[in-house]
Amino acid sequence: MALLNPRLRELISKIVYYGPGLGGKTTNLKYIFDHTSPTTRGELITLNTEGDRTLYFDVLPLNLGTIKGYKIRFQLYTVPGQVFYSESRKIILRGVDGVVFVADSQAERLDANIESIEDLQENLREYDYSFADLPYVLQLNKRDLPNVVSADEMKKLLILKGEPVVESIAIRGVGVMETLKQAAKLVLIKLKKEMR
Repeated sequence: MALLNPRLRELISKIVYYGPGLGGKTTNLKYIFDHTSPTTRGELITLNTEGDRTLYFDVLPLNLGTIKGYKIRFQLYTVPGQVFYSESRKIILRGVDGVVFVADSQAERLDANIESIEDLQENLREYDYSFADLPYVLQLNKRDLPNVVSADEMKKLLILKGEPVVESIAIRGVGVMETLKQAAKLVLIKLKKEMR
């Protein structure tokens, strides 16, 4: 699903941050944007919706090398988390190469996490995307709050296919870059296989 830009010799890959509303998707992307060199990233575009935001920007990491002579550029997106934005989430998933699921670790948000994962899988099915083949990372966010579910319990409830799991405190940047690196690594492995 990645796009080739022969003129610029770039391979453009899309990673979507998915999860329940106010779980930390926007915080992840803002941290990445703020801690990435302006020479390697594009403009941050924010689409505000009622009570939520969708963010988009692209980033060209310098240390990922090339695939068949093409530099790798990642486009990073968030989706609006509220239930009534289902169509928007579906549209943003079109052409996705990898997904980071940002789970809210607060006990009262467990049902929202599960509902959002089910929504993700349903939207992927509508595009005939194979979840089993999709590069996917689970991020357990908000680990610093007092009312969190243990990481082990969250993993039992949310791990779907043995995906990498990163514990995070996105508001402080803890685990944010590690999550992106895990997702980028999985996407690159898949792209290399597809371009053989």
